Amino acid sequence: MRFIVANGAGSSPDIFARMLGNRLTEQIGQQVVVDVRPGASGVLGTQLAKNAAPDGYTMVLASQTPFTTLPALTHDLPYDAEKDFVPLTRIASVNNTVAVHNGLGVSTMSDLIKLAKARPAQLNYGSAGYGTSGHLSGALLNLLAGIDTVHVPYKGAAQTLTDVIAGQVQFMISGPLVIMPHAKSGRVRAIATTGRSVDPIFPELPVVADTVPGYEMTQWFGVAIPAKTPPAIIATLHGAIVKALSAPSVKDVLASQGATVQPESSAQFEAFMKADRLRLRKLGTQTNIRLN
Repeated sequence: MRFIVANGAGSSPDIFARMLGNRLTEQIGQQVVVDVRPGASGVLGTQLAKNAAPDGYTMVLASQTPFTTLPALTHDLPYDAEKDFVPLTRIASVNNTVAVHNGLGVSTMSDLIKLAKARPAQLNYGSAGYGTSGHLSGALLNLLAGIDTVHVPYKGAAQTLTDVIAGQVQFMISGPLVIMPHAKSGRVRAIATTGRSVDPIFPELPVVADTVPGYEMTQWFGVAIPAKTPPAIIATLHGAIVKALSAPSVKDVLASQGATVQPESSAQFEAFMKADRLRLRKLGTQTNIRLN
């Protein structure tokens, strides 16, 4: 079996796929090989999965950018995220973390919003690029909090963090693996997480929604297979993946990546992705974000 990952080697999706693939190999006695195919924000690997035979021997690690962000904010993709795939289940979700420059004099979300309102268009937030979770997280914060901060795109989250530490940009919203080691060492200050409720992995941090009602922006990862795969195969794969996700060793690996296990039915995952596309499409319209 081939498990396509449309992100780079060593990324969280790659780690999740290898962890899940190893567990599936043990369970079903069928070798699962991870096939890393990065490029074009996940479009290349996703298109490859779309064109695979619908026989249950090809899966793709479904993530937010190729399956909901790009379909919501761009045109002319070489695949239809809804029609060309069968969603199996989410694997996990990761709440982002808000981190600020130590010299900003900010220790809470209320402080950050108050400062941004006092200095409109003077605070910058960095992200790993246009359309990334960090970019959209900042845009949603501007919209719901009624503030005006300026997006500065970088080529990666590590470069963004370097400039937050140096004070070249004032804050960022990114995954916990990027931010938390530096927050714990005191190089930046983590002030909140972006989920609907307190992150069980970082319970010491409040959520943005405590200060900005309705705010939620998480990264998520799941499994999808080509459309027209027979229902019996869909049921078998879904059952095997959900069983694998219940293993303590799998939960431990996910937790080490700042992720919370989140298995669900195929119908639930499909409904979740449709809702995410609608939400991001609305955000794009309200904030004038287009990725063409």
